[in-house]
Amino acid sequence: MDVKQRRGYGDLAQEILDLVGQSGTPMTPARVRDALDGRLAYTTVMTVMARLHDQCLLARERAGRAFAYTVLRDAAMVTARRMHRLLDIEQDRAGVLARFVDGLNTDDERLLRGLLQQIIAERSGSTSTDEYGSSTGEQRE
Repeated sequence: MDVKQRRGYGDLAQEILDLVGQSGTPMTPARVRDALDGRLAYTTVMTVMARLHDQCLLARERAGRAFAYTVLRDAAMVTARRMHRLLDIEQDRAGVLARFVDGLNTDDERLLRGLLQQIIAERSGSTSTDEYGSSTGEQRE
């Protein structure tokens, strides 16, 4: 692979998560390596998978001398975790969040507002909301 074709760590990690998640069965690093392009070093794949395990994104169990991995979280959780990491590196959290929200289209803004209202209602034990955050008037038990 020449320099122009190299993928970043995050790209490889995402490819591995996608592959393991779609397989439906536990996968060893060797199997993942073969399913990718086969030109990656086994140790590279093994290291990325071990790091994904350390990040609680993959579960592992012994399979002979190696480990076999399965996905622990869904794709939305993986993306949310990445968003949290990006937010955590910035000192101006309010600025980042404000610019993020300002860049949302109308439907996504409405969805986000509804999700926030739903979470607030669930945490306070008050009324439930529909998918867009409108109160249903029902008291939570």
